Amino acid sequence: MLKSRHLNSERNFKVNKSELVDAIAADTEISKAAAQRALDSVVENIIKAVTKGDTVQLVGFGSFSTGKRAARTGRNPQTGEEIKIAAATTVKFSAGKSFKEAVNKKKK
Repeated sequence: MLKSRHLNSERNFKVNKSELVDAIAADTEISKAAAQRALDSVVENIIKAVTKGDTVQLVGFGSFSTGKRAARTGRNPQTGEEIKIAAATTVKFSAGKSFKEAVNKKKK
């Protein structure tokens, strides 16, 4: 588990990919290139699995899956004209128990 010593958890803005790679490399004592390959592999494999319709469950972290959004009628905000919005497949992420607890503990 990342020890977060390399990510400043007190700031309130986005962590980019290179900062995440730096933290992974430092926490696991591997090169930044190896950390980059590992992170890229994790992301690519999650995308492949979810694209096939599988659910990826990382216990304690969360689950990635697909969902369905029905076709619906919307409005063009500039003209007010009704428009048809097609049905779509969406990506869902549900945070795991440990993740939720960590986020809620920080807010207290």
